Amino acid sequence: MLKISQLKTKRLEIVGERSSSLITVGESFSAVGNYLPENNVYIITDENVFDLYSPDFPDFPVIKIRAGEDFKDLNTVQNIFKELLESGADRYSFILAVGGGVVCDIAGFVASTYMRGIRFGFISTTLLSQVDASVGGKNGVNLGDVKNIIGVFNQPEFVLCDPTVLSTLPERELISGFAEVIKYSLIWDLELFVDIEKNFKKLLQLDPEIIQRIVWTSINIKKEVVEQDELEGGLRRILNFGHTFGHAIEKTHGLTHGEAIAFGMLVAVFISEREGFLSKNEAEQVNALIISTGLIADLELDQNRILKALQSDKKRKGDSIQFILINGIGKAIDWQTNFSKLEEYFIEWHDTIILK
Repeated sequence: MLKISQLKTKRLEIVGERSSSLITVGESFSAVGNYLPENNVYIITDENVFDLYSPDFPDFPVIKIRAGEDFKDLNTVQNIFKELLESGADRYSFILAVGGGVVCDIAGFVASTYMRGIRFGFISTTLLSQVDASVGGKNGVNLGDVKNIIGVFNQPEFVLCDPTVLSTLPERELISGFAEVIKYSLIWDLELFVDIEKNFKKLLQLDPEIIQRIVWTSINIKKEVVEQDELEGGLRRILNFGHTFGHAIEKTHGLTHGEAIAFGMLVAVFISEREGFLSKNEAEQVNALIISTGLIADLELDQNRILKALQSDKKRKGDSIQFILINGIGKAIDWQTNFSKLEEYFIEWHDTIILK
């Protein structure tokens, strides 16, 4: 169990053209009152987080939603809008999201669109959310099977990352969060990759010093990327490494986000090697780390369903698509290709790696 007394709070600010966001790592979420207005606050959370932490919530009205990606849609948004209206929320209200990536995505979208935008902040309760989903200002919901197709760029005023809450996560969900951490290491930071290789067992045990270092390093990488490209016009696309096939696999096979992204990264590593950007030894090293984490589920992938789902990817432009590869461990490159070539590589990877 993590002890908050062991951790020294670290803070950084992500400064965007439209807004800025204060990120704290190592501070108890009981301190959230220091970042909130005195009144007119509305809390959005899901049923699981409510059951775990509601006694520790600040004393404000709570809007509880159903947990899970299946409810990250416009129906949920509409229900929240109705509750806010019935409760008298106005354009001077503040929304506090308490939860993982789904809750933060929904709450950020609601806050950004309710009465044309009100203030909001996050208490991030999962590893995936702390290192990725709640940081950087992307807020959105799904439309049918298409992930995050409706959304906005708008940063929360603050994101409070309390590592102690990670001890309540099921192991599968905790491991899922490490997919995004590995992604950061592959696209940006070789030293982070080595740190994960060396300390993964301690990370699973939530060693206070190491988990805070990993979360802090991941957030700093995202800060560097977002501040250079807040609206994903160029550099920020590297954060999609593993996500093109990952999203397609996630929506067709019922995996967690991290498990699906792990598969997507394996495909991207395979293509990086085939395109001559990654040596065979490097590819084997990356594959070994991803597989050793337990992120790779034991299932047979349905090629046809995945390739069909790929057609609705947001990065598609006609028959071409921006696809992120790595040029060695720690350096991402933006590679433009066409769908037929991508499909050929996927089939080759599936036949030679998964079914071998």
